Amino acid sequence: MPVEKAQAEKQEYIPLPATEPHQQPHPRRAKFLPFSTFVILALFGLKAAIHTFSSSPSLHPHFPSKPHHRLTGAERDKLFLSVPNSESALAASRAYATHPHLAGSPADFEDAKVLLELFQSELGIHPPTTKPIYSAGTPESRNATLHLTSHHASNSPSAWVDVYYPVLNTPLDRSLQILGEDGSAVWEANLVEDGDPLDEDAAKFHDSVPTWHGLSKDGQVEGQLVYANYGTKADYDELVEAGVDLTGKIVITRYGNVFRGLKIKGAQELGAAGVLIYSDPRDDGFVTVENGFAPYPAGPARNPTSVQRGSVQYLSSYPGDPTTPGYPAYEDAQREEGTNIPKIPSLPISWANGERLLEEIGELYITGKDGKRTLSGKASESKIKLVNHVDTKVTPIWNTMAAIPGHIKDEVVIIGCHRDAWVLGAADPISGTVSLHEIIRGFGALLRNGWKPLRTVVFASWDAEEYGLVGSTEWGEDFAEWISKHAVAYLNTDTSSSGSRFNVGSSPSLANLIKQTALEIPHPTVQGKTLWDAREDEGPFQAASIDAEFLESYEATKNAQASKTGIRPLGSGSDYTVFLQRLGVASSDEGFGATPSDAAYHYHSVYDSQRFQEVYADPGFHRHVVVAKHLGLLALRLIDSFVVPLNTTQYALELDDYFAKVTALQTYLPSSLASLDLSKLSKAIKKVQDASLALDKEKYEAEKDFNHILRKLRRDHFSRCGRSSSFIRRVKDWIKGIYGVKPHQYEKISSEHGERALDVNAWTRFLQIDGEDVRTIPPPFHHKHGKHGKHGKPDHRDNGHAGSKHHPLNKPGHPKDGPDHTKPGHHKHHQGGDHDRHDHPDHPKHPEHHHPKHDEDGSDHDHHGHPKPDHSRPDHPKPRRPKHHPEDGPDHRRDHPNSDHPKPDHPKHRHQDGSHDHHDHPSGPDHPKDPDHHRPDHPKPHHPKHRHEDGPDGHDKPDHKRPKHHHEDGPDHSHHGHSKPDHPKDDRKHPGHKHPEPGHPGPKHHKHEHHGHPPKEIKKLIKAAKRIVKANKKIVAFERGFISEGGIKDREWYKHLGVAPGKWLGG
Repeated sequence: MPVEKAQAEKQEYIPLPATEPHQQPHPRRAKFLPFSTFVILALFGLKAAIHTFSSSPSLHPHFPSKPHHRLTGAERDKLFLSVPNSESALAASRAYATHPHLAGSPADFEDAKVLLELFQSELGIHPPTTKPIYSAGTPESRNATLHLTSHHASNSPSAWVDVYYPVLNTPLDRSLQILGEDGSAVWEANLVEDGDPLDEDAAKFHDSVPTWHGLSKDGQVEGQLVYANYGTKADYDELVEAGVDLTGKIVITRYGNVFRGLKIKGAQELGAAGVLIYSDPRDDGFVTVENGFAPYPAGPARNPTSVQRGSVQYLSSYPGDPTTPGYPAYEDAQREEGTNIPKIPSLPISWANGERLLEEIGELYITGKDGKRTLSGKASESKIKLVNHVDTKVTPIWNTMAAIPGHIKDEVVIIGCHRDAWVLGAADPISGTVSLHEIIRGFGALLRNGWKPLRTVVFASWDAEEYGLVGSTEWGEDFAEWISKHAVAYLNTDTSSSGSRFNVGSSPSLANLIKQTALEIPHPTVQGKTLWDAREDEGPFQAASIDAEFLESYEATKNAQASKTGIRPLGSGSDYTVFLQRLGVASSDEGFGATPSDAAYHYHSVYDSQRFQEVYADPGFHRHVVVAKHLGLLALRLIDSFVVPLNTTQYALELDDYFAKVTALQTYLPSSLASLDLSKLSKAIKKVQDASLALDKEKYEAEKDFNHILRKLRRDHFSRCGRSSSFIRRVKDWIKGIYGVKPHQYEKISSEHGERALDVNAWTRFLQIDGEDVRTIPPPFHHKHGKHGKHGKPDHRDNGHAGSKHHPLNKPGHPKDGPDHTKPGHHKHHQGGDHDRHDHPDHPKHPEHHHPKHDEDGSDHDHHGHPKPDHSRPDHPKPRRPKHHPEDGPDHRRDHPNSDHPKPDHPKHRHQDGSHDHHDHPSGPDHPKDPDHHRPDHPKPHHPKHRHEDGPDGHDKPDHKRPKHHHEDGPDHSHHGHSKPDHPKDDRKHPGHKHPEPGHPGPKHHKHEHHGHPPKEIKKLIKAAKRIVKANKKIVAFERGFISEGGIKDREWYKHLGVAPGKWLGG
């Protein structure tokens, strides 16, 4: 190939000096206000819950209308798990893994846009006329994230690209030679991977991204060669103790045991001139050529020309852009000299080259009289010349982001995987990206079937992870305050599949939930086993011999998992780092990795290819799919659980294990530190444990009180004839909405369930009412808009694991009684039990029910979206124009479409509780003066032009009038969501009432309407709800409690006192 053509082809995969220009759309409103969600459990949610959980097509404007009903939790899980599949995963991998993805390159930018289109198409997002690609720091970029939790948050999913500008480098020219006595080259290494034609993609792109170290130092050095084994601190200490002087030497180490950047750091601190790092077949376990296996692509052993590229940043100092530590890399950022990058040059080399160079040293180890083998420290007779010239520059990178707003907008679960690769990256990171692709498809299917998450979900396709976690770190530094305030958890995958064993690490508070979810997912390849069992899987290749030092290291890593949960703690090395280590967000990371009996994984080599995946890493692509299922289901548990399912007590107890390890280290400390008093640390851990146990009790008691009040409300406020007042019906509708029960067709009759013994592990139980039978509500008390209500089908999700309960949207009301927008609210999570099971109205279990026929979109609405009455029933007269009863909840016939922002509220009269009522207009075409035909099942159809386009979670604030006697009944719930004021009318009538003309104060209080004292019970409900919210705030804040604002000494970027990585970070 001519040089010019080769250079032109490389330019597609190597970053250019300038980025492709991009346009920016009009900025969004930049006002950002904090949220509170405790009112979601309080009375302001009673009315909002009725219609915020509807399945209005406007929630997903890009989705076609299709038959569906609101999903139960079990249906939601079943539907999600049915979507990820091997065929789709294989197709996605073949699309993504068959070209290079180097961060900052034009090909990387194209990939970012491909992911953007995936988010848009799967999540029902209308692509704007101008691509939403925003330079970081601009109002557009800032608002894309900040508005997710603001009062101006849209109800619809969104997707965009944030562009950051870190300093990165790319290779220019490099060489490696053995010099003769006269200084001339007697041998020169071939630094290009061979690109065997059996692997077509590897052959095509074998030199598209040259072999070099990202962020390595530009330079040319000469020196004798010294072998330093893995280049760990222990290895360097051993050389120093043996009297070896590394000054001016070129150190050669093998990959493994410690992050590559720290191999160079250790050599640099001892005066070395440069470093070479090679891939040693000893670290491939049983699968070696020496054991009779053919090298890849002919067999499973390592290709001797393969090279592991990679960043040599000092991750233990700080990750991200070297020139903007602790703050985001905007295009115009003030920069400083990076202190987390080497000051001596280095090169990665293949085993073929490494083997030749080691011959220059001769004896690498010596064996002492005691039989112990140590490093010889010998230097080569000949000198080595190392040349590494790089192009260092500010380079744009592209984080592709997407968000699905939840009912609770200001609590966020983040799911991420990086997108960039050193070359093809079929395992790292494309296997993770494929799993993310399948998760997105699954969430898209949920949205199309009427699901809306309880909490807001953010998806991230990070860029430049390979250079040092750059994309995620810059975003984390950019939105540090927002993440700290709103993030519930961060879930990461990087390499979904490179071998047979399922590896998972997490914050201890997530460990039990991860395990429980893995026990629900079938094993990817073995029938009758679960994903949890895959933690013990081994590869298919066995042999007689294995390197003892490697095996010792492998077993130590394998046994590093927590003793009580079987899940390892996280250190650093992937995109969870900024969330966990700097911001204190509970995090996880998972994927399948190689074992000593798996095919050699060609990490960061051109042989990390699609062919390797299909032949060795994951034949059938079952592991890609199972990671998608587990990670997605884990996310749904966190997203839809009423109480955040983080186990703080597990975390607190695991601190004892950490303390034991610290205590054991005292024997290795210098004498001056050997007597270090750790008693204060021990007492502090005990206080944390006591506080967490108290929190468990607090959660349990709050849950019990809340359940008791709900049962009492539902039991005590039925009339003797089986009819309830509109106020109590709205209370029960809200309750049933939370529990996923259809509010219009069935009523639960609660039975007392026994007191449960206090269980400190009851953190996962969500609010429930067990042991109840189902009976029908008499016809007059069917929901006023037919079977599925004004907006369609209610969101009824009842899953024993996900706890997927609903929650109305937050909205500021009166300063006294409205929400404090700094407080989060949650759904409780449960692991089993009876959870308000119910049947669909069409189920044959209830043949006495005659239901209106569904139209083509599955609702009981006409083609304009109007409710369709059932005239076949004797209790359903022909529809007449109904009159709105002011106490019966919202009427949406005056919804205002196409608005993401609320208009000022109309002045209203104030209740005794400080809330305000919205009043109906006394006249107009939607306000008939015929009170005789006000039936709950025959509403007045509203014109489609009044349908709100922004979905069911609060962008259509109802206006309604209530009689004076209801001022005593508790707060008004007309403030909710983020909506325009409207003037709703209810369509229900209760026997025994004469309904007033519009503008009338309404009927007097009827004794049969209220059994018991609703205001008292509601006040108790509010109190219990606030207790739950208080507990939830503590749960989310637990991990943040380990954050020290001053950071860790000598590596201040890291702030987590519990798990901050040490100076000699492994990875």
